[in-house]
Amino acid sequence: MKKVIIICTGNSVRSQMAEGFFKKYKSNWEIRSAGTNPQGLNPLSVKVMLEKGIDISGSKSKSINKFLGQKFDYIITVCDNAKENCPYFPGSAKYIHWSFSDPSSVSGSEEEKLNAFRKVRDEIEKKILEFINSK
Repeated sequence: MKKVIIICTGNSVRSQMAEGFFKKYKSNWEIRSAGTNPQGLNPLSVKVMLEKGIDISGSKSKSINKFLGQKFDYIITVCDNAKENCPYFPGSAKYIHWSFSDPSSVSGSEEEKLNAFRKVRDEIEKKILEFINSK
């Protein structure tokens, strides 16, 4: 079983979506997500993930500090800020960086915001499927 942690700044959007997709596609892996500055789960993340049949409504934003000292096979950062502020983890983990834009920074109508979340959600799913299929 592989052990993966996905890290973002707020652990409210991108890392939560990635955790949801990893749990769907690799249920036999141990998947975690965390933030360098946790902000709480964004309700639009929940809404767009439900469109894919994945319920992340029970997820909580967690601090990366909760996982310090643990060993992981893969440490995946999903935003540039998290990559720059990612702490060291023991062991021989492979560090991977995927830079996704932050849909929560988009302003406009509810539909414009949802479309931004959907775009990032679909990019994350595609990246995770490519990653899984390469293993």
